[in-house]
Amino acid sequence: MTVTTTSRTTTTAGPRAWTMLALGVAAQAAGTLVVSAPALLIPQLHASGTSLTVAGTLAAAPTFGMVLTLIAWGAVTDRFGERVVIAGGLVLTTLTAVAAWLAAGDTLLLGLAFLAGGMTSASTNAASGRVVVGWFPRERRGLAMGIRQMSQPLGVTLAAVTVPQLAESSGIRSALVLPVVLCAVLAVLCALGIRNPPRPARTDAPAHQTANPYRRDGFLWRIHAVSVLLVVPQFTLSTYGLVWLVGLGWATPAAGLLVGAAQFVGAIGRILVGAWSDRAGSRVGPLRTVALSAAVVMGGMALVDVTQWAAAAVFLVVATSVTVADNGLAYTSVAEAAGPFWSGRALGAQNTGQFIAASAVGPGVGALVGALGFAATFGIVAVLPLLALPLTPRADREHQQD
Repeated sequence: MTVTTTSRTTTTAGPRAWTMLALGVAAQAAGTLVVSAPALLIPQLHASGTSLTVAGTLAAAPTFGMVLTLIAWGAVTDRFGERVVIAGGLVLTTLTAVAAWLAAGDTLLLGLAFLAGGMTSASTNAASGRVVVGWFPRERRGLAMGIRQMSQPLGVTLAAVTVPQLAESSGIRSALVLPVVLCAVLAVLCALGIRNPPRPARTDAPAHQTANPYRRDGFLWRIHAVSVLLVVPQFTLSTYGLVWLVGLGWATPAAGLLVGAAQFVGAIGRILVGAWSDRAGSRVGPLRTVALSAAVVMGGMALVDVTQWAAAAVFLVVATSVTVADNGLAYTSVAEAAGPFWSGRALGAQNTGQFIAASAVGPGVGALVGALGFAATFGIVAVLPLLALPLTPRADREHQQD
């Protein structure tokens, strides 16, 4: 039987819901730290003789690893629930971070460890999003998902303010200690604290609620495609923002702090955009506005690079904030359209498409920067959000209203 709106609101608005959200945010932030750390090691790797293309490939290895396992983790979450996936995934991620620490100095082994880290940390992506959908009603879901989406910029922020400084002062191994410790601690906390959301049993649900949502219409496919296009500007800045600033004359520690600050501002922006979607009663309307804004800010980044304007730091913060704002909107939209019996796999597919594109950013954008420079590269990237506009659906789709 389906859960009534009244019962659902009473259950999901309580302290337990916020506790589950806090643990989900912390778990994915730890996973994001593991995934984003390699990109922030690019200056150290490059200084030690690694080419920019190879360093960019190492940075992309965790993202590619996530691509390989996201849908599988989503299917496991649909079958066994969030608790076992989040806690168990963090245990495995801890082990891969230890492997990376041991492999530092060997490019091939380090790349394999980074790849494995992405494969295991993908567990928190699908499962933590499903926690939000399960514990929060629709009218609060945008805000809650916006808070949940803070996990990525918070993880990147933590990486940005620790990894470059530790790598430069004490070497790559020192920069990998924090991911090991944080993932291990959160694995224990999530095993003890996470509870699966209340859901109807699959055997009691009507057939239309358990049916494959991808066969009904193209809504989910269109959201996936839009997200693929919009993730490229985001990862361009998170991967090469530090390199861009260093090229403008910034010291590596200062550049790392600014990248971290930009990610933190972006995290706050995700909450505001999520709350905006709740008030507007729409996910796709705000998503369209964010796509247009992303094109504008990436064009602005190209102009700043050409003019060498002193306000580069301000533009990077603004551009970073705008280009991460779409994630929560699209993620919430996918989960709502897919419903409780398909949301794990649908969210896995959502992230798979995004990370396929993101995994190409490291080597692809690195090659573009090497051949054309940052200004032309930013200009090319600015075209992609414009292509997303006609693909964005005009109206939301809510599975429970079917």
